[in-house]
Amino acid sequence: MGHHKIKAVIPAAGLGTRFLPATKAMPKEMLPVVDKPAIQYVVEEAANAGIEDILVIIGRNKNAISNHFDSVPELEVKLMEKGDTGRLERVMKSSDLADIHFVRQGEPKGLGHAVLRARTHVGDSSFAVLLGDDLMDERDPLLTEMIAEHERTGAAVIALMEVDPSSIHMYGAAAVEDIEGSDAVRITGLVEKPAQEDAPSNLAIIGRYVLPASVFDVLERTEPGKGGEIQLTDALQVLATDPDGPGVVGVVFRGRRYDTGDRVDYIKAIVQLAADREDLGPELRPWLKEFAERL
Repeated sequence: MGHHKIKAVIPAAGLGTRFLPATKAMPKEMLPVVDKPAIQYVVEEAANAGIEDILVIIGRNKNAISNHFDSVPELEVKLMEKGDTGRLERVMKSSDLADIHFVRQGEPKGLGHAVLRARTHVGDSSFAVLLGDDLMDERDPLLTEMIAEHERTGAAVIALMEVDPSSIHMYGAAAVEDIEGSDAVRITGLVEKPAQEDAPSNLAIIGRYVLPASVFDVLERTEPGKGGEIQLTDALQVLATDPDGPGVVGVVFRGRRYDTGDRVDYIKAIVQLAADREDLGPELRPWLKEFAERL
């Protein structure tokens, strides 16, 4: 079932400074997580939720991303001649996932600015934003639920996850109220990276949003905040506190999430995903146990 109205936007214009020198000539979204670039997991997640049109916001070194999602006839022919159908399927899958478009952010002025670059492409329809630093396990539904919640309520929908209160300062935190008869929560306020004692909850904002087109007008008016960047959180705060609008709701994700945001988390993500795979897990898991004993 395709959500023809809902497009996806994947911001991939960050500088990836934590991963230098790997990201000197390659965007961090192309770093492999096991044997697929991080951004392909995100594109697959959108496609699995029925989204057929995806806009990737790119920065410098953009060619790696657009080349990856293009078809590579010469590679396909070689694999076909070799009779390597397994690899051929994997290669073709990345170019058949969805209709993928690209637009440049120009200068890295923050997530809100990146989302604003999608305005011409998205137009008046609702859209999903998926950040590449968070990979969601494909066995745990999230985006589908968020789209359904948005279609029911018209609200902006953001994904939340319970984190240990001692690490809430690394995230945006949400102040929430229960909604009668719903698993979703109403968001009354958002605080970017609060100190533990100031945090309104231990519900952290993770990188999935389903937004109404009206967010573009709010972003246009949003003054640059932290670090001179236009923050998406500031625009969502405006929507959350608007008495006349549909507001902002949160869907709490209780599934498996793999963080690729910094080097240690990235390594943990690769190990967790590889250990779970049928083709790699049987060999990797016993080795991991032995390795852990030696530490």
